[in-house]
Amino acid sequence: MTTYILGISAFYHDSAACIVADGQIVAAAQEERFTRQKHDHRFPAHAIDYCLEEAGITVEDLAFVVFYDKPWLKFERLLETYLSFAPRGIRSFMKAMPLWLKEKLWMDQTIKDRLDHDVKVYFPEHHQSHAASAFFPSPFESAAIITMDGVGEWATASWGTGTANQIDISHEMHFPHSLGLLYSAFTYYTGFRVNSGEYKLMGLAPYGDPVYVDKILENLIDVKEDGSFWMNMKYFNYCQGLTMTSTAFHELFGGDPRSPESEVRQRDMDLARSVQEVVELVMLRTARHVRAHTGERNLCLAGGVALNCVANGKILAENIFDKIWIQPAAGDAGGALGAALFGWHQILGKSRKPVLPDSQHGSYLGPVFSQAEIEQTLKDEGAVFSVLNAGEIAKEAAALVSGGSVVGLFAGRMEFGPRALGARSILGDPRSPAMQSLINRKIKYRESFRPFAPACLSDHAQQYFDLEVDSPYMLLVAPVSASRRLPAESQGVHGFERLKQVRSDIPAVTHVDFSARVQTVDENSNTTFRAILDAFHNLTGCPVLINTSFNVRGEPIVCTPGDAYRCFMNTEMDALVMENIFIKKADQPLRQNRPSIPATFSYD
Repeated sequence: MTTYILGISAFYHDSAACIVADGQIVAAAQEERFTRQKHDHRFPAHAIDYCLEEAGITVEDLAFVVFYDKPWLKFERLLETYLSFAPRGIRSFMKAMPLWLKEKLWMDQTIKDRLDHDVKVYFPEHHQSHAASAFFPSPFESAAIITMDGVGEWATASWGTGTANQIDISHEMHFPHSLGLLYSAFTYYTGFRVNSGEYKLMGLAPYGDPVYVDKILENLIDVKEDGSFWMNMKYFNYCQGLTMTSTAFHELFGGDPRSPESEVRQRDMDLARSVQEVVELVMLRTARHVRAHTGERNLCLAGGVALNCVANGKILAENIFDKIWIQPAAGDAGGALGAALFGWHQILGKSRKPVLPDSQHGSYLGPVFSQAEIEQTLKDEGAVFSVLNAGEIAKEAAALVSGGSVVGLFAGRMEFGPRALGARSILGDPRSPAMQSLINRKIKYRESFRPFAPACLSDHAQQYFDLEVDSPYMLLVAPVSASRRLPAESQGVHGFERLKQVRSDIPAVTHVDFSARVQTVDENSNTTFRAILDAFHNLTGCPVLINTSFNVRGEPIVCTPGDAYRCFMNTEMDALVMENIFIKKADQPLRQNRPSIPATFSYD
């Protein structure tokens, strides 16, 4: 009889659900994809319904449920923190309490009520769930494990080892000292949204200079040789307030935080670069210490900080570990997957057999829609479309992209995690110097400075990037190979002026520091995506495509055929591939009263 375990993460940000069957990951999805509310924190009812349907079961068939953290321990941390700073923080306290008193403190009963079933619920610690998500799907029999994020219950980072079916967390960093919250403080100060805009800060960093590194290390954070650190809370407000930074922080860096949507200044770029280098310093020192202390040759990473693919790339480049595996859904969403696997291996004590390349199934763990379902949606929308065979689809899409068009791709199971990996993607020509600006302005409606990622056939990756390992989940940044670079005048060119420079023969995916967030594409990748990339390579000689997520700014990645068609029609994409269906924008009936996409979703 099959044992089904449901993992849940909820009530902070990026709620999600996952089901494993006899230890195999069957389905996983974020709630935001169904509700269309980005970073949706609410109970993941829709994601749970999907997972149950994909597994072909009902809640009565579940052996038990595993929630991704310990609510009572987290509540203890909140109370102790508020009491330590009282009466400061009363507004933050009053804002947080209603949800705690209504649902979070009674999580066991809340889950039973929401599932309408009296099921056993287990509660591992937050960083245990992250560690489980990092190690159990990995291809390693044994490995060191590092988790870093904002905060769980008390822990903000942890490290230990995984062997066979067991994880052992031996060391932790505790709140309020948090690398994730340090990065979020600078995210807030530079005008971006916390728990959403950290990747923008990372993308902004190469435009700046590291002029504030010493000031950060001398005043904000004292970093030890082993990667542990102490933060001076005089400069932060997240313990007791509704903001991340204090007046002392503002005085130290010369002014108030940047207002959201206002002009990004050179100071913001320099701050982004500086805090990025500090994060890299901490992660590198931690990695070296963990390697020396554990003797393990392999490393597994999870937690929100593990989405910092620039820092991940630095760890890889330093050859501290022989091999690295990073959970694709490294943030809180992945906690649901980790919780479910924790239930199978640690609670039930079931054995584990690592598989290659991993047991994450390419992170294609979300819903898939049949040709008939897609056709019915398109007919309901009044769409004009053609049905082609797989070879025709790939050639048609490749030809359009090579001619400067932008093509949406909706094929196969949706990705789990924040990255589009070819199932819900927007594709463009990386050789075009104008393509980054075009997609940012006319399709994604987002900031011009944000780079795009290259998807590259794995057999050709080393011809374009200084990357000697596969990167299927777009979690490693690597330099563009020197042989692909073009001479660029850097003297006297600063900030966003550097955007206009053509830096390589794939300029649309080459960031201003000659780096790229690479996705390698092989036989384990989405079949349609791989076929289009192959066709583009055959047509142009270039084995690289722009791959960006199928959404606009502030919108979750599209989930359903209806989501995809509406996004396609409300942007300036030229064509849309949906399984074996091909849709050209020029053939579609004109839409009256087309909604303004930037106004439809709140800015992230």
